[in-house]
Amino acid sequence: MERFSGLETFVAVVEEGSFTAAAGVLGVSKSYVSKQVTALEDRLGARLMNRTTRSLSLTSAGRAFFERCKQILAEVDEAERAVTQLQTEPRGLLRASVPVTFGVRWLSPIVAEFLALHEELEIDLHFSDRKVDLVDEGYDLVIRIGVLDDSSFAFKVIAPVQTLCCVTPDYLAAHGPIESPEDLIPEDCLPYVYQSAMAWHFERDGVERHVRVRGRLRANNGEALAEACARGQGVALLPDFIAAPYLREGAIVPVLHDWIDNDRRAVSALYPHSRHLSAKVRQFVDFVADRLDPCPWVD
Repeated sequence: MERFSGLETFVAVVEEGSFTAAAGVLGVSKSYVSKQVTALEDRLGARLMNRTTRSLSLTSAGRAFFERCKQILAEVDEAERAVTQLQTEPRGLLRASVPVTFGVRWLSPIVAEFLALHEELEIDLHFSDRKVDLVDEGYDLVIRIGVLDDSSFAFKVIAPVQTLCCVTPDYLAAHGPIESPEDLIPEDCLPYVYQSAMAWHFERDGVERHVRVRGRLRANNGEALAEACARGQGVALLPDFIAAPYLREGAIVPVLHDWIDNDRRAVSALYPHSRHLSAKVRQFVDFVADRLDPCPWVD
């Protein structure tokens, strides 16, 4: 830093024409400027300027050194501007992992809109319902759905989400009402394979119920389970952003509303903690949250 400061001081003296004027521009004392220039000449082993009480002039070595110093300082300024712009204007590559159905149905149009606003940005969008490793797999952010585990990552809730236990009206007519978890037929439940232990957990008024599910269809995608449910193949636990169109059509109906705790469930964006979060991540997350408010799948 001392070497850089010496170059900056030397250039200021030459451009301002005096030690006094350079000190004023740099906000330091005249004696500090003189010491910086002297130390620079001593380190280089060459006189850079001839100075009298009334004027100063560059030596031949000083003129050559001045031009190189100006170039170096200009490149440093350019490098700083480039980093500053990265912090204010989205640019470069943004890698994100998003759940399949949520990403395709709700996020894809927002991504296209965001790209249209930022021509220097590229987005690498990976669709996966598994829990990816944000750091090891090199993502700038991931979208997660449900209750977040304790995490060392920063996060922002971008939309509310509710889990619904759904079934067709015909199924209810054939098997009777489902008013408590005990009314579920485990063989008719459609498991989501990323759920631990293939069990559904319910709670009401401090009473917990756990139903081991073993339906004939298992899937790692919620859309597939919703379609099977709507075709009478059993009962499914579905996020409302997947269930919404089936509910509107009356193809499925929700049951066990008061047995499902949705207070801590949400769609969240996770990203590494940073005092200087990049503009591409910060603005993308804010943009998505804004476009999902009000929540488009909620009637």
